[in-house]
Amino acid sequence: MTDLRPLTPIEARVLGTLMEKARTVPDTYPLSLNGVVIGCNQKTSRDPVMDVSEADAQEALDALKALGLVIGSSGSRVTKYEHNTQRALAVPEQSAVLLGLLMLRGPQTAAELRLNAERWYRFADVSSVEGFLNELAERVEDKGGPLTQRLPRAPGEREARWTHRLCGPVTIESRAASAYPASAASPLESQTGRIDRLETELATLQATVARLCAELGVAVSPGGPDEAPGRATTPS
Repeated sequence: MTDLRPLTPIEARVLGTLMEKARTVPDTYPLSLNGVVIGCNQKTSRDPVMDVSEADAQEALDALKALGLVIGSSGSRVTKYEHNTQRALAVPEQSAVLLGLLMLRGPQTAAELRLNAERWYRFADVSSVEGFLNELAERVEDKGGPLTQRLPRAPGEREARWTHRLCGPVTIESRAASAYPASAASPLESQTGRIDRLETELATLQATVARLCAELGVAVSPGGPDEAPGRATTPS
């Protein structure tokens, strides 16, 4: 497929979930809408963790069907869905496995991909994984263009990580944004918010102390409450 548009994050999660369940739980595959939602919202083997609603999943499934990446069957009481990734993207099984893992687990090293692929497909070694990743990264435009991308090694990382490009090319800016999604504040934003909250609490506390001192007839100075007016100080 040469005219594949970039997928949304939810579409990529839905597609990756179908690809995973086809290999790890074949007895319950294809999946119903409810099964897709449960798979998308798993807390394990997912990066990032999502909260996909039935409406979100259904919209994504319909869009993926229009792209030829998902097939729906209505033979039972509920519609069941299965992926059509290999045929739609014209990639071998090994490449499809790597794309599915990248959609579900986010950027990974070749060694991590080989380990995480154990239940999907057993790669002979890390160099075999790298070979398929490079092949996907060098995919010509006539066949749809690159489907993977090798990311620059981040500070503190020993190995470079790979990501998929089914949601579009990944830039340094987009990678930084994904580290702090809209629902989560960055460290600087979090610290600023904490300072603002403490200042508000301090102002409230000061107002409360001033009110109590006024009721008790105690003058308040910058150094703290003074003695009540007219009250003598006992010599020490």
